[in-house]
Amino acid sequence: MISSQSGTVREISLPQIRDARGDLTFVEGMEHIPFSIARVYYLYNVPAEAERGGHAHKELEQVIFALSGSFRIKVSDGIDTQEYWLRDPAKGLYINRLIWREMDAFSEGAVCMVLASHRYDEQDYYRDYEEFLDVVRSKQA
Repeated sequence: MISSQSGTVREISLPQIRDARGDLTFVEGMEHIPFSIARVYYLYNVPAEAERGGHAHKELEQVIFALSGSFRIKVSDGIDTQEYWLRDPAKGLYINRLIWREMDAFSEGAVCMVLASHRYDEQDYYRDYEEFLDVVRSKQA
């Protein structure tokens, strides 16, 4: 888990209801995740060699799930770096503000779903890693 002045990353487990008909998992904003859900989007048909992410957010919080297949997420708060493999649809990765994220190694048929705390706003992104590091350093000073 990354937890610093700049941001937090932690795994989240969702409820699972299992019976002979199959499994059911659900998520409720402000109950299972620490924000109200303003946007949901998903990635699919991602080539195995493709990289996604490559940014951080100024305010946005997210929880990322692998609904099908698997992929790797590398996260950094500008000091520490960790990687997580998502492959269980009942387990997500909570990433809040000022965490750099990169996703790769998508398996065939992988589906990545993201729950976000805000609607899309290009002004909320840090897309340059050096700019992101400068912001993190200024918050530590």
